[in-house]
Amino acid sequence: MNLPDIRTLVPHDGAMSLLGRLLAADAETLCAEVAIAADTLFLADGAVGAWVGVEYMAQAVAAHAGFGARLRGEPVRVGFLLGTRRYACTVAAFPAGSVLHVHVQQVLKGENGLGAYDCRIVDGAGGAEWASATITVFQPDNVEEFLQRSSE
Repeated sequence: MNLPDIRTLVPHDGAMSLLGRLLAADAETLCAEVAIAADTLFLADGAVGAWVGVEYMAQAVAAHAGFGARLRGEPVRVGFLLGTRRYACTVAAFPAGSVLHVHVQQVLKGENGLGAYDCRIVDGAGGAEWASATITVFQPDNVEEFLQRSSE
């Protein structure tokens, strides 16, 4: 299977599109790559703070939702990060020059748009797990209608 460009799966533009490429995807899982380079957003003092791992995970979840939409012949839609449970890191930062593999596995998908994913970030060179969390998300059928109702 030819994998699509990951930028077509995540509704982020420009520098805020943090994932580099799609490594694998299926109906329940996805693995994306992030290379920590000299021009990586959030790089400071030779590393990206481990707190950015939550956003890497959230964007991998969005990519998984976008991948599923493409398989169904639907457009990629916006979703919302509702929360993160048990974010744990074994490193304080992701060093420049490292390659991260961000793995997500869908564990819940409700008819109402709620979902949950078990996520982990692995050192692409050594295979050590550097971070893990459960990400909870919401993807409404109609984002504009949802936002309008939420502001009333």
